[in-house]
Amino acid sequence: MSNIRYTDQFKKDAARLVIEEGYSLNAAAEAVGVCHTTIQSWVAKHRGELPARTKFASLEDENKHLRKENARLRMEREILKKATVFFAKEEKS
Repeated sequence: MSNIRYTDQFKKDAARLVIEEGYSLNAAAEAVGVCHTTIQSWVAKHRGELPARTKFASLEDENKHLRKENARLRMEREILKKATVFFAKEEKS
């Protein structure tokens, strides 16, 4: 049995995969590297504080939402790439 301690934010983000993104317990558990029963307990704990998966009136609304989210995620990825380069240079100095 492992004694790994996960942060509350990590647990909440893992639960968000199931609650908001619609992942199955097994898929979410595999994505974050924990047992599905662990994810299940985190989901039970955080279900009341996280909004349920968004339902869209039409495919166009869902596509609009997904395009906006995709743009945000691309921007975040670019920021992380730049931060990685910055910290790699700092480490070499």
